Amino acid sequence: MAVNNERAGSTPLIERRSIDYIPEAERHGRLFSQFTLWMGANLQITAIVTGALAVVLGGDVFWSLIGLLIGQLLGGGVMALHAAQGPKLGLPQMISSRVQFGVYGAAIPIVLVCLMYLGFTATGTVLSGQALGQLFGVSDSVGILIFASVIVLVTVLGYRVIHWIGRVASVIGVIAFVFLFWRLMSQTDVGALLQIRHFSWSSFLLAVSLAASWQIAFGPYVADYSRYLPSATSAVKTFFAAGAGSVIGAQVAMILGVFAAASANGQFAGHEVAYIVGLGGTGATAALLYFSIAFGKVTISTLNSYGSFMCIATIISGFKGHLTVTRMQRLVFVLFIVGAATLIALLGQHSFLGAFKSFILFLLAFFTPWSAINLVDYYCITRERYDVPALADPNGRYGRWNLLGISVYVFGVLVQLPFISTKFYTGPLVAALGDVDISWIIGLVLPAAVYYFCAKKWHSAVPDQLILPVEQNRVVQAKTSGTGRAAAQA
Repeated sequence: MAVNNERAGSTPLIERRSIDYIPEAERHGRLFSQFTLWMGANLQITAIVTGALAVVLGGDVFWSLIGLLIGQLLGGGVMALHAAQGPKLGLPQMISSRVQFGVYGAAIPIVLVCLMYLGFTATGTVLSGQALGQLFGVSDSVGILIFASVIVLVTVLGYRVIHWIGRVASVIGVIAFVFLFWRLMSQTDVGALLQIRHFSWSSFLLAVSLAASWQIAFGPYVADYSRYLPSATSAVKTFFAAGAGSVIGAQVAMILGVFAAASANGQFAGHEVAYIVGLGGTGATAALLYFSIAFGKVTISTLNSYGSFMCIATIISGFKGHLTVTRMQRLVFVLFIVGAATLIALLGQHSFLGAFKSFILFLLAFFTPWSAINLVDYYCITRERYDVPALADPNGRYGRWNLLGISVYVFGVLVQLPFISTKFYTGPLVAALGDVDISWIIGLVLPAAVYYFCAKKWHSAVPDQLILPVEQNRVVQAKTSGTGRAAAQA
């Protein structure tokens, strides 16, 4: 721990790494910061609204709460499995996709991930703009611009500041949520709401899907924030630190959303921010709650922007070769990403945003099979034995295009289409399932099974052990056996 603190103290405030491998000497992260980061990222208004949808769309309180919890655990498990890759590989999440898709082929899912997180940033910016507009007495548009400026600053500063914001957001979020729960309980007969139990498979599965999709959406960038942990960090502990923070934070927020929607008598939808703040009171109390809502969105919006920056840099580096991103280039990237999201937020804050969010949720179908392929390959086929230097070489072990991974990915996307239910697109089998979107289940299970079967037969050569880049004129290879240690010292 003392070594860890010393590393953290000597690390510059502005992150100088981008998509680079993080050398052991710079591994200053702590497990507890994973918990606070992901709890802070989930204790926010969009999670409240997502939980409320389970009731707004027809579910009762009791079964909605159970369905949401099951979805959190299922989706949180997928998310946390990706988080556990960070300390081992020391790389951003999407670069590891080059093992399954090829150095060039990995750009296929990464482009779609960029689009999705651009949309999530835009929707969060609208809600935060509303809160800041109420807080400062300005228009929502001005609030959106204020919020976007904060996101640019935090994203440019990078890893350490993002984690610090996450810790502060966790504290503020816990205080705000405890207060709101207390106010809600004092105004609502919670026992009576829990007694109303009308089980419906369609409503129950909707609640499961809402929570699971929420958690799975973090998969493409969760390792971006665990890669600074020392390589010796337990994968199990990383799994539980990130997973528990995300599951607990999201479930608490969604429980509040469920009770708020159930007690609102139809006043919640369309007035989400105002209704939640109204639970807490007026005047100074309302101002503090508006601030907590906006601050809570800083964490997740920064994660989205930072993840998008990583994805764009990964795509460019795949075709260009090794990419060194200067601080000025980083600023340009971030300004472009946040600027695009802000423009979408400003144009769509009144009417377009609902349809655009449906389009973004539709894009979930394009990276659920990516998640399945990546996890099966990492844990079951290669078993953590990656050749990290080869990830930057189109002529190396992983090649330019991996037809196996790309083919299974395309299959995984197509097989979901009949089960997708959004305003943007609805599949032909959705009506028979009670209008419930179960595409995420199909997109995880079938591609995982097909990839496992095919990769067992036709997978390219796998290294005998994890191969990491050269550090301090020696090859550092991660293996705890005596043979591995001898190789690392050679």
